[in-house]
Amino acid sequence: MSINVLLVDDHMLLLESLATVLEAEPSIHVVGTIADPSQLLEEILYLQPDVILMDIRIKTYNGLTLTKTILKNIPTMPIIILSGYDDDAYIQAAQNAGAKAFIKKEQSNEELIDVVKKVYAGYTLFPSFEKTLLTPKELEILQLIVLEKTSDMISKELAISKRTVEHHISSIIRKLSVHSRVGAVVKALEQGLVNKKKL
Repeated sequence: MSINVLLVDDHMLLLESLATVLEAEPSIHVVGTIADPSQLLEEILYLQPDVILMDIRIKTYNGLTLTKTILKNIPTMPIIILSGYDDDAYIQAAQNAGAKAFIKKEQSNEELIDVVKKVYAGYTLFPSFEKTLLTPKELEILQLIVLEKTSDMISKELAISKRTVEHHISSIIRKLSVHSRVGAVVKALEQGLVNKKKL
């Protein structure tokens, strides 16, 4: 029985290359390739893939936002995020979105096939984090910063001192490799670490 894989990427050459690599594995069948994800949910319901392999960036779409949308409608769908970047913020964002794995574009064909098989078997696969992983509290504070809350407002909302809030913010800025709150907000939104609006 084949593992049915759906590929989602706006680079046609990469789509064709991925399809060729995966189809060469007898246990994997590519059921479809999608370059324009505007009708992605409908395509998924029609094609019935076992696993989705999706680029983190697809034209004007964010692969992580698409991942959240898919999982909201099909909670059990295993999704693998494909990225040209491997810094910890991207990896964490993929985890936060609910993806089952994160793989870099430069990884070998054998590694890609192995990840697809393992995700289908129920494994969750992410590269090891360095010490830049944001803590749950830092993520909470980052979300409040995105919502334009001041340090005083965050302090009151989370029932912690303003000094503690500022300490967390300094840590967030350092871990995201930016220079200000604005930089942290921009990077957090780009990478799907937080939402523009509180859900």
